[in-house]
Amino acid sequence: MAHTATILLLGSGELGREFVISVKRLGARVIACDAYDDAPAMQLADAREVFSMLDGDALRAAVEKHRPDYIVPEVEAIRTEVLADLEREGFNVVPSARATQLTMNRDSIRDLAAQELGLVTSRYRYAESLEEVRAGSDFTGFPCVIKPVMSSSGKGQSKVESADDLEQAWEYAVANMRGDRARVIVEEFIAFDYEITLLTVRHRHGILFCPPIGHRQERGDYQESWQPAAMSDTALSKAREMATTVVEALQGAGRGWGLFGVEFFVKGQEVIFSELSPRPHDTGMVTLISQDLSEFDLHARAVLGLPLFGDEAAIPSASAVILADRDSSDFGFEGVPDALGIGPNVDVRIFGKPTTRPYRRMGVALSMSDDTDDARLLAKQAADAITIIYHD
Repeated sequence: MAHTATILLLGSGELGREFVISVKRLGARVIACDAYDDAPAMQLADAREVFSMLDGDALRAAVEKHRPDYIVPEVEAIRTEVLADLEREGFNVVPSARATQLTMNRDSIRDLAAQELGLVTSRYRYAESLEEVRAGSDFTGFPCVIKPVMSSSGKGQSKVESADDLEQAWEYAVANMRGDRARVIVEEFIAFDYEITLLTVRHRHGILFCPPIGHRQERGDYQESWQPAAMSDTALSKAREMATTVVEALQGAGRGWGLFGVEFFVKGQEVIFSELSPRPHDTGMVTLISQDLSEFDLHARAVLGLPLFGDEAAIPSASAVILADRDSSDFGFEGVPDALGIGPNVDVRIFGKPTTRPYRRMGVALSMSDDTDDARLLAKQAADAITIIYHD
């Protein structure tokens, strides 16, 4: 009898939900873990465990209970030293314990990129107090960007125009950080032309790329994305080279297989490394409609060691988020038929989150068209057609 791969998924949000769909289509068994019950990925998984990913004892207990073939993190805030111990004991951490340790904190991955690998980055300093924030801003100048070294979806990030705003930015960053470190990065604001996510897949036979994804952010969180983003061959070549360098460096003792979301700022022909996530990326949700194999399909195949063949192509497509605006545990959605009725190339994903809060991403509208500008208009129109109705 063939062995069924067992995956322990650490974090069960909307990205994990789509990964569960992809990997279960390939015959895997999934145990979805998160700090709250009925998280989106749990609703589709074979089993669930509810605990904080920062609780090392609970994390180890879940691994020892289920003995997974693959431990797949979906969030940054994890007790990564436990993952390192588990990898040494023979468990397969995706893509590697080194990758999860270095990318859990922005300071570690930034230092690796800038100091060890020599990649082009913005000027930056770290701070653990308001006094150190002020010193950091003296180094970077204004405007600057302040954000927690550990957070997700841009939470706690703000652009600071003058010294008068530093205290508020520091307090906002600390209030919205993940984990247990009150530490921020103060970085130079890059007046970039545009920013991209380059989905980079390291698999058993090498590395492949998806066409670059453009995106627009507010409050440090993505609002819409489109693919392919227009960029010169020179800039794209630089981005691919830098992505390959950093992805290879994250292999460590593990196999290093999986999908990485590598973010860059682009200014003319200059490409500046920003951040990296060793997992599917929120801006990559556009690939649910733009590519034959979505970022979740690619991650699933890479993790399981299945064949992948060359770089992906993309039909001009876009995504636009559907956001909540208040706290609620009793709500519903109106306008889905209207959104889907916009045209045959429009689709919607509702994430199934059990509660709302201000600016929480509850779904995404997707569209494809003859060009990305038109696709963006359609996706925005579809997202605007959907309203969250609150009953409490």
